[in-house]
Amino acid sequence: MQKIMFNDKYGLTDAVLAKRKTQTRRIITNKEMLEIIKKFDSPASLFLVYDRLVLNPDLRKRFIDNRRVMRYQMNETVAIAQSYADITPQADWANCMIRKEEIGWNNKMFVRAEDMPHHIRIAKIRIERLQDISDEDCIAEGIQKYPDVHNYMWGFSYIKGAALKFELSTTPREVYANLIDRISCKGTWESNPYVFAVSYTHLTLPTT
Repeated sequence: MQKIMFNDKYGLTDAVLAKRKTQTRRIITNKEMLEIIKKFDSPASLFLVYDRLVLNPDLRKRFIDNRRVMRYQMNETVAIAQSYADITPQADWANCMIRKEEIGWNNKMFVRAEDMPHHIRIAKIRIERLQDISDEDCIAEGIQKYPDVHNYMWGFSYIKGAALKFELSTTPREVYANLIDRISCKGTWESNPYVFAVSYTHLTLPTT
């Protein structure tokens, strides 16, 4: 099993665990795959690119099954990465005490997927431009309304210093554009890269 990481600073891991975030977008960087995708560069044809890759044995071998290109695959169960410190109440205490000396205690990049208590299953993958995202998909990405902050505006929250901050706008799409520029880098939204738009369902695994 492998793991998937969501941004903690902007509350995305919490949004996933609350089952409010059911989509994620990952920028496509593989040059060879980008050349293939550019041949289908229109909203109508891009919708089918993933299916074309799946059905073509040669392309599937080169891209779909290549973890360096497509990290996650359809129907795959993936662990939600959290630091060992965050899952201590749900993990074996003795093991956690040992891991406290390890870098994974506070850094989820170094935890083992097998130790993670929360999982998702990849339900759908499609290829699109970042700016093709709809308001509905922005909500599925974790954008929400804040009725107690300012006139029910759409936004996301984050901790800056010791204070809870909010980024707000009138539409989910405007908020998501701001969020993706913060998570990736300034100008990401404007550059409109190709992305894997991944939808997933949340799993409740049986306890043993």
